Amino acid sequence: MTDVSAEAPNVADIRADYAALIQRKRLYGGALLAVFVAMMVAGFRVADDRNAGSFSDGFTRIFDYPGEVLSEATEKAAQLPGHVMTFFPALVETLNIAAAATLLGAIAGTVLSLLATRGLARWPSLIPLFRRVLDICRAIPEIVIALMLIFLLGGGPVPAMIAIAIHTAGALGKLFSEVNENASLKPVEGLSSVGASWAQRMVLGVFPQVGPNYVSYALLRFEINIRASAILGFVGAGGIGYELRNAMSWGQGRYDEAAAIFLLLFLTIVLVDQLSGKLRDRLTYGAQS
Repeated sequence: MTDVSAEAPNVADIRADYAALIQRKRLYGGALLAVFVAMMVAGFRVADDRNAGSFSDGFTRIFDYPGEVLSEATEKAAQLPGHVMTFFPALVETLNIAAAATLLGAIAGTVLSLLATRGLARWPSLIPLFRRVLDICRAIPEIVIALMLIFLLGGGPVPAMIAIAIHTAGALGKLFSEVNENASLKPVEGLSSVGASWAQRMVLGVFPQVGPNYVSYALLRFEINIRASAILGFVGAGGIGYELRNAMSWGQGRYDEAAAIFLLLFLTIVLVDQLSGKLRDRLTYGAQS
């Protein structure tokens, strides 16, 4: 017969240890939260002191600029279609930058992801090297790369395209390598047994499995690159972002142009988002009956 009284202290000790563990976890969590809040408050105060004006004073005027833009755009609403046609070539340039950067980045990311995947790599001993290359490409912001290239090559769409392509290669390479990890190695082993080269094993054995996911991630990245190419225009990298910076810099008198650019960019991003979303769903889930 089991002695319940002998087991009772053990259960009580376990419960006490568990309660103490939970208490320590809450204490550590509270301490980390307090440190985080203190750092945020200190950082905010330092930033606010170094600003030209106080955040508390500027916050009350947060809607002044949008209000001025909308007011002037409303007064000159008749000129809006003309502005849209004027800045449409700049939008096409932005789309070209994003498309070219996505294509080059996807190609580079595909090669690097295959070289950085266990079981698929051409040189297994160099897998850490290729993974660090992906990390570096992904870690450096596009705007930093673009500023360096603008210094070397001058302003224009080429520095923006190269900068976005480098970052895209790192981002897509990471995503592609995770997809590669789930690919079956049986087709690769079968092709290897009949003497297929590494490239043939990847094209015939891996791509049919991972192709839909590759295209889905590339389409998602294309949406991101449109926004990135527009942002890089502010540093002289061409496209519609460059025109938006000029319109905003002139201030009142050209706010209607800024509003037209905002509208054109917003509609384009929404349209691309909807189209790429439908394509991704079709590639991932197939045609819906």
